[in-house]
Amino acid sequence: MKKKKADKRLMVFPNNQLFHYLRTGKFVALNADWKHLSLPLLFDYELILVTEGTLYLKYMGEEFTVESGQYLILPPSDSVREGTRKAYCAFYWLHFTVDLGAFLPRIYPGEVEAYEKAECFLLPQSAPVPRSEKIAVQMKQLQDLARNDYPNITLNAITTAIITELYGQLSSEKASDADPLGKKQIYSDIADYVRRNISRNIKISEIADTFGYSPKYLSHLFTEIRGISLKQFIMAQKIETASFYLTDSDRNISEIAAELGFSDVHNFSRAFKNVTGLSPSAYRNTYTKRMLYHF
Repeated sequence: MKKKKADKRLMVFPNNQLFHYLRTGKFVALNADWKHLSLPLLFDYELILVTEGTLYLKYMGEEFTVESGQYLILPPSDSVREGTRKAYCAFYWLHFTVDLGAFLPRIYPGEVEAYEKAECFLLPQSAPVPRSEKIAVQMKQLQDLARNDYPNITLNAITTAIITELYGQLSSEKASDADPLGKKQIYSDIADYVRRNISRNIKISEIADTFGYSPKYLSHLFTEIRGISLKQFIMAQKIETASFYLTDSDRNISEIAAELGFSDVHNFSRAFKNVTGLSPSAYRNTYTKRMLYHF
């Protein structure tokens, strides 16, 4: 019998209400022999963000392969989610609910127009995340807030912010495809280059030579599209990656500084505090309580 592959469904969410937080955590497989257990979902949505390895999952009769840097959203149903293959992986997960009224939680692409007119926003059920480190940091912060007994309104607001951040990132990537002058595509290509080379001390002159533009033009382009210069963008990406390392790993601060191309830990700490308002140590201590699961 031929296996049923996951199709390109879209998830439907209302754009005029807070989502309701239920629970969250981070899962790390003990080894490569792990396979997801058969677990029900029933009334919850689940957002999964894979940070390491590959997750092989079957749900509602469809098979999903979710790699590092990708997400998957599962809607409520009487089905169970279960692993299809053994593999090492690590992922953040978030359970939430949302009131859709008469709307269906998943639709086919051909139904988009009607749902957009009804004040809904749509997300692919699974896709790569343009800036997965930022989503991971937000999910880690949500865990910390939950462990410190923040009120429901706060947890609901952060849950909503995570889903809408995901929507914003994907919408921004999509807008680049419709740019008639190609400026957003140039921006996207250079942003990808910066992220791929984040461990080096990247020079603007190097980027200009690689892409065949003048440094002045590229800085103007980034200011026009992002509101910050290319130099500021490079630093912002380094600090965003550092935030992820500080909250998602046990690397010491000197190692993080070296991995991100800083000449020494003092320059790294100064740059980090200028952007975040906190030293790397203070930032890490703010989010030390992990919700780590092995199952």
